[in-house]
Amino acid sequence: MLEITPAGLALAKTLKTMGITNQSVLDVMAKTPRHWFVDEAFSHQAWENTALPIGQGQTISQPYIVAKMTELLLESNPQHILEVGTGSGYQTTVLSQLVASVCTIERIKNLKFQARRKLNRLDCHNVSCKHGDGWQGWQTKGPFDAIIVTAAASSVPEALLDQLKEGGRLVIPVGDTEQMLKVVTRDTTGFISRTIETVRFVPLINGELA
Repeated sequence: MLEITPAGLALAKTLKTMGITNQSVLDVMAKTPRHWFVDEAFSHQAWENTALPIGQGQTISQPYIVAKMTELLLESNPQHILEVGTGSGYQTTVLSQLVASVCTIERIKNLKFQARRKLNRLDCHNVSCKHGDGWQGWQTKGPFDAIIVTAAASSVPEALLDQLKEGGRLVIPVGDTEQMLKVVTRDTTGFISRTIETVRFVPLINGELA
């Protein structure tokens, strides 16, 4: 059972001052041990609101953007979600405490294995992991109530839109040099997109597995 720590409580207070209002998100951010998901050399910075390298040219996102994307995702009250870009497994762990089931895809096999070990250690048994191309989603596990993408796509992948349920939403950073966080909602007539804020993510690689 994860518990809120003083460092976690301080982080949650910082996130609240930055505009995060969902108390469930703040509580989960306060008790998810971010230091487990970063290299030991950066463990002293684990509870700071900053992105950190995790190897393989990838990063763990700053806590604010993890909280913001999670908050946006939860607005539609999803229970079955897809995460594209497992990375360290930190965002996955946050999500697993807030929804019934999480499916997560990672294109770098080594990162996927490392994340799976951490998820098991934290008893995140409602998570399914896959080594694969995030641009293609996970069709056999869909459709999904919501999809979250933790790398920046040059455009919104059609396969991800196709795997959204009606009323579902996709939270995704889009762009190359200039990236914007977007929320795309599926309704009876198609898709409605709104832009949230400027962000900075590693690129979502299309078709290349490692």
